Amino acid sequence: MKVWEIQPREGLNALTLVEKPEPQPQPGQVLLKMRAASLNYRDLLTVKGAYSSKQQLPLIPLSDGVGKVIAVGDGVTRVKVGERVASSFMQTWVAGEFSAAKAKSALGGAIDGILAEYVSLHEDGVVHLPRHLSDVEAATLPCAAVTAWHALITTGNLKAGDTVLIQGTGGVSIFALQFSTMLGARVIAISSSDEKLERARQLGMAEGINYKRLPDWEEQVWQLTDSIGVDHVVEVGGAGTLNKSLRAVRMGGHISLIGVLTGLRSEISTASILQKNIRVQGIYVGSREMFEAMNRAITLHEMRPVIDRVFPFEQAREALAYMESGAHFGKICLQF
Repeated sequence: MKVWEIQPREGLNALTLVEKPEPQPQPGQVLLKMRAASLNYRDLLTVKGAYSSKQQLPLIPLSDGVGKVIAVGDGVTRVKVGERVASSFMQTWVAGEFSAAKAKSALGGAIDGILAEYVSLHEDGVVHLPRHLSDVEAATLPCAAVTAWHALITTGNLKAGDTVLIQGTGGVSIFALQFSTMLGARVIAISSSDEKLERARQLGMAEGINYKRLPDWEEQVWQLTDSIGVDHVVEVGGAGTLNKSLRAVRMGGHISLIGVLTGLRSEISTASILQKNIRVQGIYVGSREMFEAMNRAITLHEMRPVIDRVFPFEQAREALAYMESGAHFGKICLQF
């Protein structure tokens, strides 16, 4: 079978297509013939060697994929041959609190991921999917969608009438927009592109701010909320935008710290966190239980993920280069 591996090379050339034997399901495992996958910014960092200095190579990348169960090992009861399932980002985080042990089961990082024609996973690490979604649409859910759900619903307790600030129009941000409008919340978005803001408006965004024209976008957010601030910030920028988010959020508001697009380290206004009683919550994807709860909501509302572009499996390197360009709106996917 064909497998993409990250090998000790520089840049996107580290991603190499190799031939390997087809895996066989061990007791408790299911064998999937992969149908589709989706990319996350984490995958780009991992391939380029910028995600973790302790990353072991070679590594099969990607965490998000959908496959058909073609065989099961002894003792499997959760799934059957012929069913369609998705991978769960952390294979052992089924429910309950997060832990260091569960972090060590993250696909495409701590352990091999799903960028292969056949993948064997434990039955506890796969999830049944909404029937109305295509394979490509369903492949977008395990990381970006669960992250947005965890941030706003599980931890953020989002409710109708709340105001949510999203940054950019990548996977997590667009899912946050869709979940927010689903629950009756008002969404303010920032982007460097008027065209992308208009597309976000068509998905339910209330107000958009072009941060290239208005680099002090946090002041505009303050004005749009009558000098109160937003209830929730989906913070995907990281070090370069967190202080602005602290200014944009209301007293007692909630910031979900998710991404590192603008860096890993910066001087942070801890006084703002204290004086405004702000809750800053790190969000590292979520559990299978969150994934399944999210799928019930997606099914009820017949929500469809936003797909920007689909590449064939053999063009995984080109798909990552497209992600690096920042031209996408929503998710970039691969079809097997």
